[in-house]
Parts: sequence; structure tokens; C-alpha cells
Amino acid sequence: MSMDTIGDFLTAIRNGIMVSKRTVTMPFSRLKMDIAKVLKEEGYIKDFKKEAVGNHNVLTIYLKYVNGESVIHEITRVSKPGRRHYEKLKNVEPVVGGLGIAILTTSAGVITDRQAHQKLTGGEVICRVW
Repeated sequence: MSMDTIGDFLTAIRNGIMVSKRTVTMPFSRLKMDIAKVLKEEGYIKDFKKEAVGNHNVLTIYLKYVNGESVIHEITRVSKPGRRHYEKLKNVEPVVGGLGIAILTTSAGVITDRQAHQKLTGGEVICRVW
């Protein structure tokens, strides 16, 4: 049994992309929904939806493809339960020369590295996407 639910969330997206699935479904959590919201705002996924299935809530992610190729080329976990990765604002570096994003959880909520620079805040780097 895994204790890293965010790692499982990112792995479900990675696995869905590898087999060209249109949707992936996973157990719901507020943090997963916030990450999905950032991915949608940045154009990496089409949409997401919280649904009730029986007694449980699930989060369905609608993956995005352009000409049969996934918009997400790589999605990697940075901060892990055994080793948290916190960065000050000046140490948050652009992903792939600014083509990708880093998703951070801060006191201002779950935001991208660009938004962190605008809000002048650092935080825990959850993952990098490009």
C-alpha cells in the first residue's frame, strides 16, 4: 500500500498517457484537485471532474492530445514523503528553459513557479511538468 497519494496521482497520469487513454480516474483529494486545476489552467489537460461513485468520491482527469501526441511530455515528482523539497523564491528555477512549469504548494495555495515569482513566495515543489 502506497503512502504517496500525489505520487500515485502523477503515475496514473503518466500511465494513462503511455497507453493513450482519454481519461484516468483516481480517488479524490483536495490537493489532487488543486494540482489538476493548475494543469488545466496551464493547458496540460482538457478538464477534470469530481464524481461520486458509491460511497466514495473520485477525480476524473481528461487528458489532452494534439495530433495524437500528448501535451504532457514528462511529469515528475520532486517532493516526496520521505524527503520534502522546499525552495526559496530565488532558488525556483524554470523548467526546460521556461517551456514547462513547476507546481508548488505555498501559503497562497497550489500555484506555478511563474505565479510564485509574481506573488514573491517560495514553497514545497510538488512536481515538474513539460
